[in-house]
Formats: sequence, C-alpha cells, structure tokens
Amino acid sequence: MNFVAMDFETANGKRASACSIALAIVRNNQVAHEFYSLINPETDFSWRNINVHGIHQRDVVDAPTFPEVWAHISPLFTANKLVVAHNASFDNSVLKRTLERYQLMPPHYLTLDTLKTSKQFYPQMINHKLNTVCDELHISLEHHHNALDDSVACANILLTQQQQFGSSALRNFVKAI
Repeated sequence: MNFVAMDFETANGKRASACSIALAIVRNNQVAHEFYSLINPETDFSWRNINVHGIHQRDVVDAPTFPEVWAHISPLFTANKLVVAHNASFDNSVLKRTLERYQLMPPHYLTLDTLKTSKQFYPQMINHKLNTVCDELHISLEHHHNALDDSVACANILLTQQQQFGSSALRNFVKAI
C-alpha cells in the first residue's frame, strides 16, 4: 500500500487554528518518510487544547504559517493519492478550514478514516480511540496527541488492517474529497 497518514493539532476549538501537522508517508507497506512541523496559527491558544497536546503559543512564535507549510506538502494531496487519518472528519476539516482561511485552493484527494475501519473490523473494542486501537493491536504509540506519533500510529493501524482483512475490504471506506 502507498498512502499518507495525516494528523493535526489545533490551537483552539476552531478548525482553522492548526498549530502542528504531521504526515507519515507509506510506500510499499512501510513508513518511508515522516514530516512534522509546528505551525504558527496566528490566533490565540485555548488552555483546553494546550492540556491535550502540550503546545503553547510561545512554542510556535517562530514557526512557519500554514501557507508556508502547505507550499512544501501540497504535492502529497492530489486526486490519485490516498490520505488517511484516525477520525478523518476532524483532520480533513482542519485542512479545509485552514485552506479557506488563507484563501488557498483546496485539493482533491482520496481519504480513508481508520476510526471507521476500526469500528467495522473490531466491534468488540471498548472504544475506538487511537490509543485504544493501538493498545489492542499492539501498535506503538509513544505520545498520544503528538501529531507525528499519531500519524505514524494511524499508518500502522491501516497497514495492520490491510494484512488482517485485505485491500478489498478497505476499498469500501475510501471516499473522494
């Protein structure tokens, strides 16, 4: 499988407040490259979000803004590329709202949500949060809500599901954005 696993953290409750992004780039069924960047969201941080991910406003003062990061990563988001996330509705909406905020052209790509696949394939789990799924599948997740660790864990969840259930079982979960 070839795909990109994506994870965002946000500065506050607004989806257009991305303060970090990570991408795990999978080639031939293994994580081949990792990308991580703090993002200066040019907005205030909520203590609730800080408590989740530990990123403070002072941490992003010298970080690039989203348009600077997007210039580097946008080639990974094309019509024939699969972009995966755990709770993809959140991460896809962060990307969409942030692109709108900066008046950047939204990409068209394929997406798959490992939260949805996990609910389908593992209905017996007590919940389907990223850390729970990782624990149940014996996938390493060192720092939950660190975007890089979360994106790599998401990639490994999908690779595990592909091994256990096959590519054809996953195709029904792929959607176009």
